[in-house]
Amino acid sequence: MTRRKPASTKQLKADRQLRRAVKRGDAFPLDTEAKKPRRPRKGPSNRTGQVSGAPSSSSQNAVESARKLQSTFIRLPPTFLEDTKLLASSLALPRPIAREAALLNSSKTGGEDDVLLGQLSCPRRPKWRFDMSKVEVEKNEEGLHKKWIAQMDQIVEDWQKGHQKNQDEGDEIKPQGMLEMPRSPTYFERNLEVWRQLWRVVEISQIILVLLDSRCPLLHFPPSLSAYLLDRKVILVLTKVDISGPTHASSWTRYFNEHHPNFRVVQVEAYTEKATSAQHQGRVMYEPHLPESFRERLVQAIKEVHSEMMEPPEKIKVNEEKLKRWKPPVKIDIDWEGVIKAGGGQVGSAVGGAMAPKPKSVDEAGGEMGEAETGQEPEFLTIGLIGQPNVGKSSLLNALFGTHKVRASKTPGKTKHFQTLFWTPDVRLVDCPGLVMPNFVPMEMQVLSGILPISRVSAIPACINFICQYLPLERIFGLTHPSLTSPPVEDKRTWRAGTKPSPVKDKATVSWTAMDVLTAYADKKGWVTAKAGRPDVGRAGNALLRAVAESRVRWAFWPPDTDISCIEGQSGDGIWIPHATDVDENIDAESEEDESESSVHSQETSESDDQSEGEEEGEVGMPAAGVGRFGALALDDDPGEAEDEDEDSTEDSH
Repeated sequence: MTRRKPASTKQLKADRQLRRAVKRGDAFPLDTEAKKPRRPRKGPSNRTGQVSGAPSSSSQNAVESARKLQSTFIRLPPTFLEDTKLLASSLALPRPIAREAALLNSSKTGGEDDVLLGQLSCPRRPKWRFDMSKVEVEKNEEGLHKKWIAQMDQIVEDWQKGHQKNQDEGDEIKPQGMLEMPRSPTYFERNLEVWRQLWRVVEISQIILVLLDSRCPLLHFPPSLSAYLLDRKVILVLTKVDISGPTHASSWTRYFNEHHPNFRVVQVEAYTEKATSAQHQGRVMYEPHLPESFRERLVQAIKEVHSEMMEPPEKIKVNEEKLKRWKPPVKIDIDWEGVIKAGGGQVGSAVGGAMAPKPKSVDEAGGEMGEAETGQEPEFLTIGLIGQPNVGKSSLLNALFGTHKVRASKTPGKTKHFQTLFWTPDVRLVDCPGLVMPNFVPMEMQVLSGILPISRVSAIPACINFICQYLPLERIFGLTHPSLTSPPVEDKRTWRAGTKPSPVKDKATVSWTAMDVLTAYADKKGWVTAKAGRPDVGRAGNALLRAVAESRVRWAFWPPDTDISCIEGQSGDGIWIPHATDVDENIDAESEEDESESSVHSQETSESDDQSEGEEEGEVGMPAAGVGRFGALALDDDPGEAEDEDEDSTEDSH
């Protein structure tokens, strides 16, 4: 019997970081063929002859399928990471924050460049026929996707170069020392398999619900998505109203009604606070729930759109022959009263993505009129839910059903395959995986809005510098400037009477930088690096980004046409929404659970980069006591992530 290979803690840690890098795509996997093959496990076999405990072929296929649907993004260049880290230590944060910062204007959503505006687009599925083979269809899709990726990369590069050119020209007239952060690239979905999920959902859906985070809705409804759904029946759904508040939600509803009069706008909230019990340990826990008023408004909007689809279009009305042959493209008789009252275990029966009925024919728009053209009335009304990651699609489904039917997580991008579930026998819902749509939005803004997983963020100082321009993190977390915590240096020089300067610094006159915020938070939590004992700014940055992205720090933007004098809150709050439950101890308690794995931190030279890239978000497992909004969801994890969770058992498990 061969001896087990000894491994030190340092080697185990290096192996764990390598596996995470391979999972993110930052490193190449090891050559598995060069490894010595393992001996087959000895044990009782089942009826199929397979050894008990060994992974089955179906589970292996599921893991392979999940990996194929893993979202892919570009990597940031090392020079960008180094430059932003240095600038984060020298650029002073604007204090107090101007009231104008709370407006979500075009400069934050990438609409300030009129030349490039509208050039970004979502890829459309190429035309296909039923007599084409699967290989031919996939080959056409791959060729179109490759061409689309090249076009989008060129447009984004021109967008970055234009900003850099303007910045270089402005440096000639700027005072000495007035530097700016370089513009980061924008992320968008680059995996063809994920786009195929969207194509399929749009094809089979007759009404589409576009979910928008009410904290920053314009970021979730870019021009590329608006143009892609131009010929579809769309309802805009503002989610997370319980976080942004009714005032912000009403302002955004008015804004969309004025600028998008053809779309109906509905507000929803998907969670309610659970009754306090001993299991909560003094913390707030949530469960899926959609208030009756929100449910009725949503059903009423769907009913109105359904009524519109029962009427023939204008081009059909003017032609009597076409009008005689025309039939509604949707199911005619629907029990709307049953839709409003549906809930509990009687709803939400799953019909997997591959089992969803396929359209009878496909037109140029992607098959919207397929069943009507064949003269057959659809069996049920199909409603698709699409949107960017972490806008609350799966959470809304659970709230509609009143029970846990689909997997929801605070980590963006957990839904891999589109899922078809029946609301009632007449209505079915299709949950599409979240896609990062192409838009001229910098990476830092995407991190703030929560559409990128924190584990993929490597430029932590740049993100903290960006967020601190809109949120006073030093006030929210009650931080003390590092210069005030260090003991004063004794001045042994000789001064004349009355000329010795005062060594005491005033808190009001202290200038903050992004690195000061990270250092102060690390000092407050007592987080230091293992070897040098310096403040662990990497771990502090991860904790702060998670607190902001996961809504433990409440914030929301106002519409761009809002009167500044009518903005609520104190001067200097920015987009922060102070709340009674936003106690620093509660925020820090959850941050400690999220960052528990960081107690055995990286080496001195990789204190920020390794930690920011290395930490992986905890998965949704058994509901732990004292977890946040998503911790109450006891749902199964993806098969492909089980291996990483076993290896990282010290990570956050809620």
